[in-house]
Amino acid sequence: MDDPDDLYGLLLFAVPKKGRLQQAALDLLAGCDIQFRRQDRLDIAHVKNHPIALLFLPASDIATRVAEGSVDLGITGSDQVSEYEALNRPTKQTGAEKVLDLPFGCCKLQVQVPKVGVHQRPTDLFGCRVTTSFPGLARLYFERLAAQVGRPGDDHGNMGMPMPPKITYQSGSVEASYRMGIADGIVDLVESGDTMRSAGLHAIGTVFESNAVLIRSRFPLKQELMGKIARRIKGVIAAQKYQMCAYNVPQNLLEKTIEIAPGKRAPTVTSLDGSDWKAVSVMVEKVKIADVMDELAGCGAEDIVAIDLAKSI
Repeated sequence: MDDPDDLYGLLLFAVPKKGRLQQAALDLLAGCDIQFRRQDRLDIAHVKNHPIALLFLPASDIATRVAEGSVDLGITGSDQVSEYEALNRPTKQTGAEKVLDLPFGCCKLQVQVPKVGVHQRPTDLFGCRVTTSFPGLARLYFERLAAQVGRPGDDHGNMGMPMPPKITYQSGSVEASYRMGIADGIVDLVESGDTMRSAGLHAIGTVFESNAVLIRSRFPLKQELMGKIARRIKGVIAAQKYQMCAYNVPQNLLEKTIEIAPGKRAPTVTSLDGSDWKAVSVMVEKVKIADVMDELAGCGAEDIVAIDLAKSI
């Protein structure tokens, strides 16, 4: 059995240990054939078929560890990356580089207030109390808003800026802070909006739109292996987004069918033996596959099938 403390020479790949991103990240790793078994209560797992160690960390820690170079690769939210950068200006030696946007974990960091109350615009919170788990992004948002709004000069012609809210950090249950009387508004993540609405809140401004990202450190080990992982992840994402559509069509109708389904790059076309028919294979987005198949049939194509993809490189 591998010693979980022995990480020498391994690519360190951090994934969320819990929360909204974890299962989607694990499904992505499975699609990339990254094989591992996580022992109970351990946050390190050695990959069986690659020189990789998986580190199960909080999403905010992943952004920090990758940016500071102690971890080579990570999956986290772009909100966490931007929050780190808002609090810690990247240098030549630090900072995370985005490798890929990932098709999950979409949410918004929004300014929220009670549905009924005196604060119904973000500017209404100037000089008030705001609680959040993202103090860096919240502070930048209100500072920029203050700069846009400005304030008329006084009798002496002195110009001023509105006073931004007092930003207070709270690690969790941010939506409860106004009920506790410690905040006039909050800045928190909204995915479905159910938690916000059940707390009697509504959104009055968007600070940041987030999704999951694959990030890397500035000076990672095993760059060739990292490139292989990125290619595999791209392939899994493509397989999730596309289906292969195959059909047969007479030569004289080929051009019309290609106009209907031009493919991700171009269709694959081969000749059927002993006829003027062509066999065509083309990648089509899953959300469009039914309509495309109908159009191909109406154009004269036959034997039309849609095939799920395991992965694509």
